[in-house]
Amino acid sequence: MDKREFYQELSDGLVALLSGEYNLIASLANTSSLLYERLGDVNWVGFYLVDGDTLVLGPFQGKIACVRIPIGKGVCGTAVAKNHIQRISDVHAFPGHIACDSASNAEIVLPLEINGQVIGVLDIDSTVFDRFDEHDEHGLKALVSRLCEHLGQCVVPKYLQQNVT
Repeated sequence: MDKREFYQELSDGLVALLSGEYNLIASLANTSSLLYERLGDVNWVGFYLVDGDTLVLGPFQGKIACVRIPIGKGVCGTAVAKNHIQRISDVHAFPGHIACDSASNAEIVLPLEINGQVIGVLDIDSTVFDRFDEHDEHGLKALVSRLCEHLGQCVVPKYLQQNVT
């Protein structure tokens, strides 16, 4: 199976997994679990959610993580500040990289956007340098688009509502 087919199947599986579940946290939790199980050579998959001028740790799979990341700092904060995917082949060469796990060597971060507003990011780390290529980026971007469509229909916990409306 090529990567295009893999990501299409993964995206379809995500839609089926989330069908009928409209709690934002539960949806993010199962998404991180699905990606952690299905993606090869990853050591952390999770979400950071916007809270004012900071990203706060959300549902994830992997080792203990950094809890708060200032928007504009590190790979995740840069993805939010620029509202642009960050695909980093060597995180040690990224200026201002925040090392939550020193074993991570590559990273891809995709902004989550609902109603035209970035509410957080999907962050995926790997111990393998240059783990993520343009096919991964394209496949994950399509998956995140479908996820954001779903999240737009979710019940948002009160403490997150200021960031989603």
